Amino acid sequence: MLNMRIKRLAADAGRALDRLAAVEASVAALGDEDLLNLADIFAASDPTPLRDMAEAEMRRRNLTL
Repeated sequence: MLNMRIKRLAADAGRALDRLAAVEASVAALGDEDLLNLADIFAASDPTPLRDMAEAEMRRRNLTL
């Protein structure tokens, strides 16, 4: 029973990492204008992982709001 739970948790973690990588790739694939729009949506709210990803991509591209 413990082995099954460990395997299930490992599979869940793997799927979560795959989803996170897909989100990061999607943010990186946005055009400059779309990236700025995304960043603008999250600019006034509390920090979130998606906001952090957008800001990191903007820094990489040397873009500002």
